Amino acid sequence: MTITNFNKKNNQNQGWKQQPLYQEPNLLETSFQDDNIEMPDISGEDSICNVSNRGRVVVLIDGSNLFYAALQLGIEIDYSKLLCHLAKGGKLLRAFFYTGVDRTNEKQQGFLLWMRRNGYRVVTKDVVQFPDGSKKANLEVELAVDMMTLAPYCDTVVLVSGDGDLAYAVNAVSYKGVRVEVVSLRSMTSESLINVADCFIDIDSIKEEIQKASHSHSQVSYM
Repeated sequence: MTITNFNKKNNQNQGWKQQPLYQEPNLLETSFQDDNIEMPDISGEDSICNVSNRGRVVVLIDGSNLFYAALQLGIEIDYSKLLCHLAKGGKLLRAFFYTGVDRTNEKQQGFLLWMRRNGYRVVTKDVVQFPDGSKKANLEVELAVDMMTLAPYCDTVVLVSGDGDLAYAVNAVSYKGVRVEVVSLRSMTSESLINVADCFIDIDSIKEEIQKASHSHSQVSYM
């Protein structure tokens, strides 16, 4: 091989090294020419929440948060209607209701018995009374653990809570490929929770669908 041919071949090799082995098309610059392809409109919040097939649905309800949301709206929740609405467009896998309990409150015990017999799995913890007289039971850990445990078996998680402490668990579940919808009263919902959810639904916007009829007395009140 002469020196001239060697230099020519070497220059060709250098040129190949500067070229990528595989060059992907720039999808951002690609224009779809097929008129039959309809791109979804995702400009508004309503279109994001509108999913026709939600697959297997798990509902997780923070009982205290929902109670105070209903109190602010001046409505009484019909829990049968609520469950049907939250599972609409999907197949309900499980529905959990988390609440603190006062063992001496017979009215509350009657309500929880009704819930167990009407499609809910009730998770309870005894309330703790604080020096200022207030009572509270924190069930964020139980709710977060159940969400993570059920994630491999469902397609959509509906979280009825506005508690920002659950944002980390919601984000972790989203990374597993599960769609997470947060349902709560806007004024009672943490921004961090809204930011990691796939969509947020204000209870105020669905109150007509989930409230109890004024003449109905078939259910026992939560508190």
